[in-house]
Amino acid sequence: MPVRRFRFAAFSVLFCAAVSVLSGLAGATPALAHGFSTAVYVDITDGSQPGHVRTQLDVEYDLYLVSVAQAEKDDPLYRAGMPAWENSDLPGQQLALNTHRTNALKYLTDRFVLSAGSTACTPAQVGDFVVHLRDVPYATVVLDWSCPEQEHDPKHGVTSSLFADDEGFVKGAETIVTYHLDGRSGSAVLDRNNPTLSIQQSVGKRFWEFFRLGAEHLYTGLDHLLFLLALIAGSRRLREIVLAATAFTLAHSVTFILAALGAVKVSASVVEPLIALSIAVVAGWHLWRLVVRRGHASDIETDQHGHFALDRAGWTRLAVVFAFGLIHGLGFAGALGIDEAFSWSLLWSLLVFNLGIEFVQLAIIALLFPALALLRRHRPVVARWVTGLIAAGVTVLGLVWFVQRLL
Repeated sequence: MPVRRFRFAAFSVLFCAAVSVLSGLAGATPALAHGFSTAVYVDITDGSQPGHVRTQLDVEYDLYLVSVAQAEKDDPLYRAGMPAWENSDLPGQQLALNTHRTNALKYLTDRFVLSAGSTACTPAQVGDFVVHLRDVPYATVVLDWSCPEQEHDPKHGVTSSLFADDEGFVKGAETIVTYHLDGRSGSAVLDRNNPTLSIQQSVGKRFWEFFRLGAEHLYTGLDHLLFLLALIAGSRRLREIVLAATAFTLAHSVTFILAALGAVKVSASVVEPLIALSIAVVAGWHLWRLVVRRGHASDIETDQHGHFALDRAGWTRLAVVFAFGLIHGLGFAGALGIDEAFSWSLLWSLLVFNLGIEFVQLAIIALLFPALALLRRHRPVVARWVTGLIAAGVTVLGLVWFVQRLL
C-alpha cells in the first residue's frame, strides 16, 4: 500500500478517536462513566433441611423502589420509602420495606427464580428486610427455597431478570452470584445476555463469563477508555506506551485483587472523583507539553543509556500512571463487588476478570498507537493537532467529572 494511503488511514483512525472524545464532551455525565446501571449481589448456600436452599439478595434500595413502583403502578412502598431515602434515613427505609413487604417480595420472586431440574422452587422470606450501606443504601432479604425432591441430582439453576433493560431507566444491570451448593463453590455473573446459571456449569464457562465481564467493563466504561486514550496520545514512542500500560496493569491488579477480596476498602465517593482527576492530569500533562514545547513536545531528552532509556519526563509520567493505576484498580473492584472470604475459585475468577480488562486495553493500543506513530513520522503538525484536540477534550471532561463527583 502506498505511503500516502498509510498516512490517510492513520489520520482517519486518530480523527475518529478525537471525534469520539468531543461527542463524549457534548453529552457525558458522571453516571455515564459506567452507564446508569446497578449490580445485584446474591449468595446461595445449602439450606438447613434437605431439599431447601438459602439465598441472600442485596439490591440497590432506590432503584428497587422505583422498579417495584413501576411494576405495581400506584405503589405505597414508593410513597413511604422514597422520603426516607432522600433524607438518608436508613431505619425509615427499612421500616418502609417491612411495612410493605408483599409488593417488595413480589418484584424479587417474579424476576429471580431458583429451580431444581426443570421445576421451580418455592421461596419464603426468612426474617425482615435489612437496609445497609454498600457505598449507597442496599436492601438485603433472605429467602428459603423449598425444592421438589428429585430421584437423581437436582441440578439447581438460577435465572435473574432483576432490573431488566425494558424497565426503561436501568441499563446493563448485572447479578453477581456466589454459591456454595451441590458440593460446588464458585462465582458467576448474570446479565441480559446470560440470565441463567447452572450450578453444574463447567469451570471454563464460568471463567469465560468473568473474562467477558472484564472486557465489557473496560470498553463500556468511558472514564477508563479516556484514561487509556490519554496515555496513548501522550506517549512519544512504543517503549513508553508499553511501559505505561504495564505499570497501569500491575498497579490496578494489586488494588483490584486486594479490594475485591476485602483486604482494602475505599468508598466510591473517594475513588470515583480521583479516577476523574487522573484522567484530567494524564491528558493535561500532554496538553501542557504541546503548549510549552510546541514542535519539540515529542523530543526524548536522554542519551539512551540506563534502564528502559527513559528521560526524566518519562520516569515521572510512569510513576504518575502507576499511582493512578492503584486508584483505577479500586474502581474495577467496585464494579465486580465481591466481598466474600478468600477462596481459590474466587481468586481465579478475579484474575480472569482482569485478563478481560487487559485484552481490550491491548487491543486498543494495538489499533491506535501504530496510527499515531505513522502520523507523527509523516505529518507531525497534524499529529500534534489531533493529539492536542484529544488531550484538550479529555482534560476538560475529566475536570467536569471531578467536580460533579465531588458534589
